[in-house]
Amino acid sequence: MSKPGGTEKRDSFASSLGILLAMTGSAVGLGNLWRFPYLVGENGGAAFIIFYLVCVVFLCMPIMMCEFILGRRSQANAFGAYKKLAPGTAWKHAGLLSVLAAAFILSFYSVVGGWSIKYLVMACGLKFTTAGGIQPEPMFNEFVTSNWLPIFYTLAFLACTGIIIIAGVKNGIEKFTKTLMPVLFIMMVVLAVRSMTLPGASEGVRYLFKPDFSKFTASSAMAALGQAFFSLSLGCGTILTYASYVSHKENIMKCSAETTLLDTLFALIAGCAIMPAVFAYGISPGQGPGLVFVTLPAIFAELPAGGIVAIVFFLSLFLAALTSAISLLEVVIAFLIEECKLRRPVAVAVSMSVFVVLAVLCSLSQGALSHVKIFSLNIFDLFDYVSANVLMTFGALFATLFVGHRLSRADIEDELTSSGRYRLPRPLAGFIYFVIRWAAPVVIIALLVAGLIA
Repeated sequence: MSKPGGTEKRDSFASSLGILLAMTGSAVGLGNLWRFPYLVGENGGAAFIIFYLVCVVFLCMPIMMCEFILGRRSQANAFGAYKKLAPGTAWKHAGLLSVLAAAFILSFYSVVGGWSIKYLVMACGLKFTTAGGIQPEPMFNEFVTSNWLPIFYTLAFLACTGIIIIAGVKNGIEKFTKTLMPVLFIMMVVLAVRSMTLPGASEGVRYLFKPDFSKFTASSAMAALGQAFFSLSLGCGTILTYASYVSHKENIMKCSAETTLLDTLFALIAGCAIMPAVFAYGISPGQGPGLVFVTLPAIFAELPAGGIVAIVFFLSLFLAALTSAISLLEVVIAFLIEECKLRRPVAVAVSMSVFVVLAVLCSLSQGALSHVKIFSLNIFDLFDYVSANVLMTFGALFATLFVGHRLSRADIEDELTSSGRYRLPRPLAGFIYFVIRWAAPVVIIALLVAGLIA
């Protein structure tokens, strides 16, 4: 198959480092900061980590390569990629699922991003100190269930996302991630060192890294697979869209490996930053907002220099959310620019007008609209469930089926070697091809079924 070409000049990444940090920024998000540490401790510590790494290396990396292949070979958005590579077929609708997944995720994700801004503002006001005199749980509940204040911070988060995206790929996404991803990494290392030097912190370290195979069950294996799958942003079009801005000179196998390595490393560092402190103060680890927005502020109030630690943590939380949000928004923007022929500023304005409405509904579903239920879920939880359990999973499934069964093996190897620039050993090529063609679809279907019946 010849490489599809186009006459329209597309924006692109300017450097290999920019590509890597943008891809890593897309993968690193709020889930790394609270969900991964919790799952590790609850499912056998190091036993969970070992299986998680197996899932990442032997399954998720090949799936990521599928999205790289689709994006770079087509040089198009998630919808247009299938349309270019399989013209005149129904495959283009598979790409539409990824666009919808990104839109659904950003709609509720921006609400939590807004919470991170609110808590960063409070941290800068030294509210999370003994002198602050706050009650974290009532304060959190009062905030998220109110009407206008969460909406204000949600819109502020969307505005930050839109400002970065409107500048484009090279001058917006790449410049932002090249500057702030290293800052985010350094801040998390500082927090981890501070947390692990607390009296009693060793219990938290054991919670994370001591193997306990009695806790590792079949459900633990599925949890590890799900965390690996969703942590790397597979199936929502972000990898595919970013890959469409990647030069054919770049080694996509190396970039896939480095992205998964950095994402996993960040998750482990986040665990070392959070769990030792939780255990040092005798608090049972929670999951989700209860840990990030209730438990940790209570700990910061007791820590020496806790006000400064709180600022660093909530700034890290905000940056992690923002790097993921810009990748989600770019999926939608690329679709509007290339399929609807809108200029980037117009595409940003149109998409923002829609996301404002959806995000406001998700925010109000925690309070004034909490009585509105669809399939027994409020609007926020419905967007979360549909995106994670349906749209992303189907998006990844169709990507593997298309690459594994629609493209030829020669096309796949042409992309993985960048037209012969990089060496691909035959045994490795055979393994990747087997995973993409057979193993990945079977495992994704199992994950889909598990998510639907959970």
